[in-house]
Amino acid sequence: MQDFYEPKIGDRAPNFRLPSTRGKDVTLNEFKGKDVILYFYPKDDTPGCTAEACSFRDHESEITRSGAVILGVSTDSLESHDKFKGKYNLNFPLLSDTTSDVAKMYGVWKEKNLYGRRTWGVARTTFWIGPDLRIRKIWKKVDTAKHGEEILGELNAAHAK
Repeated sequence: MQDFYEPKIGDRAPNFRLPSTRGKDVTLNEFKGKDVILYFYPKDDTPGCTAEACSFRDHESEITRSGAVILGVSTDSLESHDKFKGKYNLNFPLLSDTTSDVAKMYGVWKEKNLYGRRTWGVARTTFWIGPDLRIRKIWKKVDTAKHGEEILGELNAAHAK
């Protein structure tokens, strides 16, 4: 049974401070005035997480040109993130939430049932946080191989209005 708060569209996104693969801590508030694509993923270097990260990597320059930044978050260590980032040439920061506190703040720390074994972990979820730091959209089910393209399409459609 989950009893964590889950932010909704329109809510102010919870601020956080996490260590990043860029060598310094990152806070959400430092991106005020920009769109932020904050995506939570279960584990470095696993098939689905690799497909999703590579999809963001392949669309990062276009997403950045649209005025957005990409931040990937998992509970893996910074050392694990560095290896993952290097292996796949990821061009955006990965944030390390080893205590799962930020995952809980965003309501993505969930009980999972894997082959009859119950464990807790990160549920793959992406938040589009607007320049006003309010949540604009939440994706809970994603096609990991096409998620970057999907996000880019949403950003372009929003900016075309």
